Amino acid sequence: GKSGSKIQSTPTKAGGDRYIPNRSTMQMEMANFLLTKENDPAEESPTKKEQQKAWAVNLNGFDIEEAKILRLSGKPQNAPEGYQNNLKVLYSQKMTPGSSRKNGRYIPSMPDRILDAPEIRNDYYLNLIDWSSQNFLAVALDNSVYLWNNTSGEIIQLLQMEHPDDYVSSVSWIKEGNYLAVGTSNAEVQLWDIQQQKRLRNMTSHSSRVGSLSWNSYILSSGARTGHIHHHDVRVAEHHVATLAGHTQEVCGLRWSLDGRYLASGGNDNLVNIWPCTQGDSGDFAPVQTFTQHQGAVKAVAWCPWQSNVLATGGGTSDRHIRIWNVCSGTCLSAVDAHSQVCSILWSTNYKEFISGHGFAQNQLVVWKYPTMAKVTELRGHTARVLNLTMSPDGATVASAAADETLRLWRCFEMDPVKKKEKEKANSAKSSIIHQGIR
Repeated sequence: GKSGSKIQSTPTKAGGDRYIPNRSTMQMEMANFLLTKENDPAEESPTKKEQQKAWAVNLNGFDIEEAKILRLSGKPQNAPEGYQNNLKVLYSQKMTPGSSRKNGRYIPSMPDRILDAPEIRNDYYLNLIDWSSQNFLAVALDNSVYLWNNTSGEIIQLLQMEHPDDYVSSVSWIKEGNYLAVGTSNAEVQLWDIQQQKRLRNMTSHSSRVGSLSWNSYILSSGARTGHIHHHDVRVAEHHVATLAGHTQEVCGLRWSLDGRYLASGGNDNLVNIWPCTQGDSGDFAPVQTFTQHQGAVKAVAWCPWQSNVLATGGGTSDRHIRIWNVCSGTCLSAVDAHSQVCSILWSTNYKEFISGHGFAQNQLVVWKYPTMAKVTELRGHTARVLNLTMSPDGATVASAAADETLRLWRCFEMDPVKKKEKEKANSAKSSIIHQGIR
């Protein structure tokens, strides 16, 4: 061993093998006084006792007769009424009352219902589901169209293509929900009466498959693989009233604004075009805006329900971005990287939010806050890419169709019961403007 003795000092930190009480809480002087007092045989008069008690209260804030000799832990003695400590607390922290805290609403992570969708075409460019204002969900499964009545649960096969090689490439309900437009792979646009379950019209003007459809009153717009968009006036025999030529590749996203002023189109050429409802001075239709920022096909196009000039768009695999546009000024209000293919966007009518459907790698649905673009939640369950989204007429449920051959119904925008009653009252006051027959 080494020579010389080591000087042992008290360690700065308490050791782990012994309990050393904290003497600052033990009132050692008081304990010493009380112990010596017990050995004092002298009997004191009641007046002297009262005097000592008063001194003790003034000096210590408590009666020494009631003091514990050792106080290792616990609450301090309560001061008598009227006693004022000079070292009183100078501030206090006010806790937020529970009632004023804003609780995040509950969004179920599991679908409310799962429906089979056998032989649904795994094609990004098609629009295969749509939910009507009369609560019918139209689903195109290869060469057939089925209607699912959400109220009764009844399933109706509306149509089947005559030729086995032909398939249905798009479906879209008119606002009133009594007519369904159907686009086909053999370049037709069909019109079906739901009550009669009959085909009313077969409109041929395109030369390639019709992958997107959108209604504006009695005008039905159809987007084809050639990149052309046709306006059909469904009331007249000569239905083809206009052609919009602004895309060089397939039109896969098509949506009229709620006020009917603009038509937004997205194409496989990565472009977003905003078309006016009326012709220009030359008699032709020309886009009022063309957005070129997306680096992939633009299928997801959706108009904001409470800001008529705000549009959301989403890009395909090589882009993966969701962008929000002001179509009047042409500015991009915000852009967010979704990290996966965006197939569809729907704005909520019940909340300041929107939902997007995605492909590889998560195949999920994402609810976003607007305008902060913060993620509210992700809904997972599909085992293959989401192809389309559509919303129930009350705005509470979103239906997603995916390449895993299932339809999933998510109750992600359920309303507060009080607000729901107010909204229903407001809606019942409004009646549909268009009651014109279709010949």
